[in-house]
Amino acid sequence: MKEIELIIPVTSKSYEELDATERRLVDAARKAVDGSYAPYSNFHVGAAILLENGEIATGANQENVAYPSGTCAERSACFWAGANYPGVPFEMIAVAAVGTDGKPTPTPTAPCGACRQALLEYETLSGHHVPVLLIGAETIYRLPSVQSLLPLAFTEF
Repeated sequence: MKEIELIIPVTSKSYEELDATERRLVDAARKAVDGSYAPYSNFHVGAAILLENGEIATGANQENVAYPSGTCAERSACFWAGANYPGVPFEMIAVAAVGTDGKPTPTPTAPCGACRQALLEYETLSGHHVPVLLIGAETIYRLPSVQSLLPLAFTEF
């Protein structure tokens, strides 16, 4: 038997340490939280995706009393981008959340498994790794790709 250790590179940054493009995307994800409809969980999430053409697609979680008929912010954003800008590659993704206390989550919030898989599909379609910014109140994690959120995923690169 051989044990294999998986290591995922994550850079922890403050907002001030981000470059202008990253700040723009973080701001868009934080603003997208305002579009959240989460009367059941009171956990509000916003996502923003920078596209190759410079556009930013945003989405927010949308809950429904007929659980699980709602959708997460990340899938809301990526499906909107795919429908409105078909074939335009993703360049970067950012996710922000406000907890049940009404404040930005102290630590960055990562996408659920279904969102990771959906985002990986779009990363694969983009033909390159798509960096991910996970936003906390004071700390932002930068991951090199969606694939880094889903180790051992089946992908072409």
